[in-house]
Amino acid sequence: MVLLVLLGPPALAQRLTQTINTGWQFAKAPGQDFASAQAPASGWEKVALPHTWNATDVLDDEPGYYRGVGWYKKTLQVPTDWQPRRVYLRFEGASQETEVYVNGQLAGRHAGGYTAFRVPVSQWLKFGAGAANEVLVKLTNRHNVDIPPLSADFTFYGGIYRDVHLEAADPVHFDLDNHASSGVFVSTPAVSAAAAEVVVSGAVSNDSERSRKVAVLTQVLDPSGRVVARQQTSVALKAGERRPFRQQLPKLLTPRLWSPDAPALYRVVSSITEGQQQLDEVTNPLGLRWFRFDADKGFFLNGQPLKLIGTNRHQDQPGLGNALPNALHERDVRLLKQMGGNFLRVSHYPQDPAVLEACDRLGILASVEIPIVNAITPSAGFTQNCLTMQREMIRQGFNHPSVIIWAYMNEVLLRLPEGIKRDNEAGKVYLQQVNELARQLEDLTRREDPGRATMLVNHGDWNLYQQAGLTQIPMLVGWNLYQGWYSGELTGFAEFLDKHHRELPTKPVLITEYGADSDVRLHSFQPRRFDKTMEYANRYHQYYLEQILARPFVAGSTVWNLAEFNSETRQEAVPHVNNKSLLTGERQPKDTYFYYQAKLLKTPFLKIGSRGWVLRSGLAAGPDSLYCPQPVDVYTNQPAVRLLLNGRDLGTQPAEGGIARFRVPFANGRNQLHAEAPNQPLSDQADIEFRLVPTDLRAAALSFTELNVSLGDARIFTDDKLQQVWLPEQEYRPGGWGYVGGQVYKLPGERLPYGSDRNILGTDYDAIYETQRVGLQQFRADVPDGEYEVTLHFAELEAVPQAEQLVYNLSASTAAGSVATKPTRTFAVLLNGLPVLPALGAATGLLPLQATSFTFPASARAGQGIIVDFKPLVGEAVLNGIQLRRRY
Repeated sequence: MVLLVLLGPPALAQRLTQTINTGWQFAKAPGQDFASAQAPASGWEKVALPHTWNATDVLDDEPGYYRGVGWYKKTLQVPTDWQPRRVYLRFEGASQETEVYVNGQLAGRHAGGYTAFRVPVSQWLKFGAGAANEVLVKLTNRHNVDIPPLSADFTFYGGIYRDVHLEAADPVHFDLDNHASSGVFVSTPAVSAAAAEVVVSGAVSNDSERSRKVAVLTQVLDPSGRVVARQQTSVALKAGERRPFRQQLPKLLTPRLWSPDAPALYRVVSSITEGQQQLDEVTNPLGLRWFRFDADKGFFLNGQPLKLIGTNRHQDQPGLGNALPNALHERDVRLLKQMGGNFLRVSHYPQDPAVLEACDRLGILASVEIPIVNAITPSAGFTQNCLTMQREMIRQGFNHPSVIIWAYMNEVLLRLPEGIKRDNEAGKVYLQQVNELARQLEDLTRREDPGRATMLVNHGDWNLYQQAGLTQIPMLVGWNLYQGWYSGELTGFAEFLDKHHRELPTKPVLITEYGADSDVRLHSFQPRRFDKTMEYANRYHQYYLEQILARPFVAGSTVWNLAEFNSETRQEAVPHVNNKSLLTGERQPKDTYFYYQAKLLKTPFLKIGSRGWVLRSGLAAGPDSLYCPQPVDVYTNQPAVRLLLNGRDLGTQPAEGGIARFRVPFANGRNQLHAEAPNQPLSDQADIEFRLVPTDLRAAALSFTELNVSLGDARIFTDDKLQQVWLPEQEYRPGGWGYVGGQVYKLPGERLPYGSDRNILGTDYDAIYETQRVGLQQFRADVPDGEYEVTLHFAELEAVPQAEQLVYNLSASTAAGSVATKPTRTFAVLLNGLPVLPALGAATGLLPLQATSFTFPASARAGQGIIVDFKPLVGEAVLNGIQLRRRY
């Protein structure tokens, strides 16, 4: 039972608000229909809010995650003094269909998982000591054809995953039934450096049983807390009446303007008084700024050009799902600010109130949108839910000065419904239906908030969106572009930008998504599209940002994404995770984050790259050259960088495009790098542990200890957990190591340079098992005589079941797993002539998309080294990885 904390008598007449996040219980109700589901009699567990029931099942190897009914319950005790008040439950977010019951009575419903909602509960409550009130909340995150999003490249978590508040107001109060808004709306019709106009509007509700005459007083406080404007309005209310008000405040002269560099926040305090008694009070932020978008010159804030540069952001983190405390929402906005960014696309749905509050305080401009993603349902129910969501989003976020754009569709033509094609009759009808929904949303948005811009975001199919007329409807057009990743070459990005400016010369443009997968464990010195290495992502972002900055007509851009996020249906090297990002899921920076800091920060900056790659390995330069030269980038906004290795000067390199590039001769063991900006008190240091592998494995100068090789792979894989580095395969040369015969496994087409994109079950090392060499005869390592441990890693990649192809799994035409399934294979494996696996196949452990490994002792004698022979019995032999460890 929860006892409510009461304030003293002077505050009792005012509005009271408090979270009620503790003391809840939760139970799943699998298999129940939402409409008829009853609260379970058992199976309840204690939880605290925020909470999601999908925190762990979205990361396991079992396909899918729980999308069904869940129940929450809590007991409240409400004081007797609250009986004349109007009591509400306010949910910041619950996914995605909600019914709220109080003492067995249905108090309210809500559709949609990303906007807040209030439920009036006064009439169902019992008041006084010893009177227990049971709050039951029924939820489902099922697929519902009338509720967006219908599908998306993110996970649809279920639960009460944001804060819940209990609110108690005097019977005379600012409107509490206005789509969970504050009930008071602050607008700035005209702002300049000389003066600012402020208008406050809203409504006052009289839920008492008699007429009331009250005063609405609004005061504006400057950032120092000084009252700089006030306006009072008398309002006469009949019993049960709700009456709107509008106040034009005195002009604010020479105001302090809000901007990313100086986010000056005023406060607008609105109160209702009756005589000497204050009945209600609401405080809202106020930022004084003006802006415009220009199709030729980009974005202007407070009369000055400003390139909008930032990221998108999803709201989940590993282990928590989307049930984050406010501090972690705020941390993401701080990380964007520390990057030098000034713009956040809150994608693809309204997020926790803490996000826009942080944007207001820190000076981050924002675009917010509702989750119409991939497709629509042409139904009255879907349309109404979209319109309601848009209205909720705008009214709940109206008073945030950080918000400059309201958006309402993302890649809405990416997944045309079954039977729909752009050129058939059904397709023409569908495109018109999408157009009509867009127009309704556009009209609603302009009516609700004429002071902000509108935006519709498209994927890169120029002709389709032109055909549908969607580029003509909003004030701004956003493009999600991935040339050089999902399609084509990097240079196609610049060509697309110029095409927009040429063919839509009056339409301002933002690049709302761009990015490349980057797994912090994967590296390559010859990166290729789709290889998911950090180095390809670096190259990709460097090209894109340079093209964006070079074109004034591009108003802004947002990287996809700030941090890695969960997408349960994804497979690939890190299953269930979209790792197009500047930060890991744990919010550790990747090199691309440092690159943006070097390009965007106005304060001196210098950082040695590859901070997460502190365990490296590589081949020695020669039998007697006990070092391995590898590239190291230093990111800086200074003109040049000097680099030292273990105190030895490696020289000074100019910084071009924010990067100073060095080639570092790493020695075996600890390597300390020290970078500094000449004539500046600016430096950075990194310690690299390097595992040098001799070119001649028997050379006395460097003793052989271990070797880890990823077959069919051109990348380095670093395993920090086990402190191992996997090297890419190489062909055998006498004295060294490598494969003999065979070819790299590759899917048909040009999607991947090598390997598979399927989820490999039973392992966290999918990247190792997704590549293999097919048809090899041997793997040899000319190690010194001694005792060894040999581990062989296998996964069947060809004789596999077909899988549903996601648009996001790198292909627009060829489905993963849709290639012809080959018959199962069987082969023998001999280790130094001993048949350790006489018939490896499906019957003996080589199962489709399953990781399997075998470890054997082996003796190297008489200079023969380690020889692994592969003898095909049916089909061709394969090998995914091999590890050799010297025992003694």
